[in-house]
Amino acid sequence: MARVLGGAHDVHLEHTTFITAKNYAVHNAAFSTSPLKELEPRISVGAMHNSLERCDAPKCHPETRVAVQEELFSWIVEGDNDPEPKRITWVTGPAGTGKTAIMGTLADVCHKGGLLAGCFFFSSTSTSSNRRTSTALIPTLAYQLSQHDEAVKEAISNALEGDPVIFRKDLQAQMETLLLRPFREVQERIDQSSWPKVIIIDGLDECEAEQYHHLKAAPGRKPVEPRTSQDAQEEVLKALEEALSDPVFPFRILVASRPERVFRLFFDPEQRKMPFASVVLDEKYNPDADITLFLEAKFKEMRRKYRLTSSWPPKNAIPTLVKNASGQFVYASTVARFISEARNGNPHVLLNVALKLRPIDTGRVNPFSHLDALYSQILRSTPDPDLAVKWLWFMKIWASQDGGDDRAPPASFINFMLESFEGEADHLLGDAHSLVKVPPLEDLQAPYDFYHKSLFDFLDDIYRSGPFHLVYSLRCSFLWEKYMAVVRDGRLKLGDANDDNRNSLAQQLGTMTIILDLPVANVEWWVRKRGRTQQVPALSQSIQQINDYHHYV
Repeated sequence: MARVLGGAHDVHLEHTTFITAKNYAVHNAAFSTSPLKELEPRISVGAMHNSLERCDAPKCHPETRVAVQEELFSWIVEGDNDPEPKRITWVTGPAGTGKTAIMGTLADVCHKGGLLAGCFFFSSTSTSSNRRTSTALIPTLAYQLSQHDEAVKEAISNALEGDPVIFRKDLQAQMETLLLRPFREVQERIDQSSWPKVIIIDGLDECEAEQYHHLKAAPGRKPVEPRTSQDAQEEVLKALEEALSDPVFPFRILVASRPERVFRLFFDPEQRKMPFASVVLDEKYNPDADITLFLEAKFKEMRRKYRLTSSWPPKNAIPTLVKNASGQFVYASTVARFISEARNGNPHVLLNVALKLRPIDTGRVNPFSHLDALYSQILRSTPDPDLAVKWLWFMKIWASQDGGDDRAPPASFINFMLESFEGEADHLLGDAHSLVKVPPLEDLQAPYDFYHKSLFDFLDDIYRSGPFHLVYSLRCSFLWEKYMAVVRDGRLKLGDANDDNRNSLAQQLGTMTIILDLPVANVEWWVRKRGRTQQVPALSQSIQQINDYHHYV
């Protein structure tokens, strides 16, 4: 069952509703009694620039990415003075070039200067499902805009009251009802010159599609084509275009994404009548100099941490790492974590390992060859690389599901599902901390999380990951195997109805039935459908346990 405030933090209910996301806050009893209360369960607090979920999100290191930040900030503040003003700018670049860090830093700067109207940071690896799809985009922007002016808040409330089913309509309808119509209503009553100037949307290429139809065809009917991520991303772009084409919409929009096909087509000058600007994160912005500054700062921290002399690292180390990075900040940040956070080894040895890594020649052009070599080395350093990859995919697949809860399961649940002996998680992942955020043993209610989407780009491409590639069917088999083991081995204490842990396990295992697409059926159906096996009695017993368990839950 979905939580009403899934993804929100620091919520207090005292005869009124308080929603806290640091600087975005509502402390108004009217919010809980007006139509605005309908926004509450539909916003994504985690997608806001200053949310608790993004407290560890990448930001530009001091004195880095200065040129591109200045260019974007100048457009936000003084773009109206251009000979041909442009109301939307597309920031693009390959994986790992620092787009999210730039957008996050710029959002903070604009917020402090009163220039940020709203923002949304998509993330395909987020522990919140409403950051992975566009469902919460317009409600979240409407909520943020309602915080800037009482007249706008009232107008949005009126719009919700006039169309209470708006959240079941498409993005363009939501944009019209929740943003454009309210601004038409108040345009004569507000001073737009004092208003914030920009809406920032980051990681739009990570927006995934929601499926609104059963994909399995009924007898005699043609199967429904699934919506693709490109469909969802194009829908967002068209909704933004609609807003920008309306004179009543007072904001500029800054969009950041990888240069995927849907964005290249949309931001094609031959296709767009509306003028736009584009910023490509390439050699023009001298990423090597910024990566050098970043690595120098990180090695300085390591010298303090390990009490090393100023002669470390050797003179050739940083230039070599910068060259290997090929403009990818994700390589530099992963190297820094690999050296400073590995459980075993010392910084001298680990630095030498990083410097001596050589990409595997696959006969294909691979701009991520040095990053791939680093990922491979980190996985090889684990006690059981094959099993470590399976654990990583288990976490990723689980986090990608919307099983009725916006939050990823705690590490304690992942450990419960996967560990074959107590302490296996720490044993297996102890040397993979540069890839995955592993909660401390005293805080296993926190989830596992990943530093960068590029890890799964690597693992999902057989040409890049080689022996670490795990085909989709084997990923699913691993999930099925672990699910069956939990039920078969009797590890669930189903009799204790007051056990909070049991309730949590029940909820998380409910998500597993969605991931595995388990039907609601009895043992006889399972045996008829799946019984072409030598182990029908064992299968029948296991399925009976599953049915009994889910009947109890």
